[in-house]
Amino acid sequence: MLQRHLLGRPVKIGVGANRAATATSFIEKYGYIDPSQVSGRLWVESKGPSQFGSEKIGVAILDDGMQHLGLQRNIEIVMINGLMLWGNCHLLPLGPLREPLNALRRADVVVLHHADLIPEQRLKDIELMLRDVKESLTIFFTKMVPSHFFDVRNFNSKKPLEALCNTIVLCVSAIGSADAFVLGIKKLGAVYVDQLEFSDHHSFQSMDMEMIKERLGELEKKFGSKPIVVVTEKDYDRDLDILRHLEPFEVLALCSEFKIIPYRENTEDDFKKLLKEILRDKLPGRNLYKHLNHNH
Repeated sequence: MLQRHLLGRPVKIGVGANRAATATSFIEKYGYIDPSQVSGRLWVESKGPSQFGSEKIGVAILDDGMQHLGLQRNIEIVMINGLMLWGNCHLLPLGPLREPLNALRRADVVVLHHADLIPEQRLKDIELMLRDVKESLTIFFTKMVPSHFFDVRNFNSKKPLEALCNTIVLCVSAIGSADAFVLGIKKLGAVYVDQLEFSDHHSFQSMDMEMIKERLGELEKKFGSKPIVVVTEKDYDRDLDILRHLEPFEVLALCSEFKIIPYRENTEDDFKKLLKEILRDKLPGRNLYKHLNHNH
């Protein structure tokens, strides 16, 4: 999905269980930009080809890298699912946490996601809990904003959100936070929304398609009209063809945009400004390659 969204931009995507090894292989292949040599130019935003005229790596962003303690980093951003929080507060495998809550003291920024789906008083309670861990913590609230659908049989098709008005919908997903996905769909005007959840990262198989068709048949019989299947972009990109096997039912993939919710004067511009300030304080004279190879 990232490759599709970032096509044509000066971004390289590496996939691997060992984040440091993956990033290092890219840096060895393409080289890197020494932050001390580019100064203010590092902060110029670009949507086109690299402004530096080369394929050298300027910034390495690691997803899910906080628990890799041996990996030096310039900035630590922690995203928390506001709907799930820390579950039973136990570490894996007894709970959902990969690190204890006090590890948030290492964070520069915390992003509380799905904040739009959480009651205001609950948000205030969560903020207090976070500040009990680290009083100076900078917190941003975020949400996913649905933009449009596309038919899985034709990626170039674009359908408005109103396509679900007065329809029966079956949400099918294999993601980490299916509740947020379903709650978002329920806001789009469907008469009834059902759901089928699979484990995160699950790759759909033929038997799954049969199970989905069976549920669709039950919904059609109950409501007297053909239901629409809605999936996430992540589910669509995992296998571009298998969802087409649900014919004759219509299958739509939901496209959404990640947005920062203005809260306590913390806006998207404030987020960008904060990152620049933190990096300016930490980057000068640093060596990206040495960072990634520390304890590698």
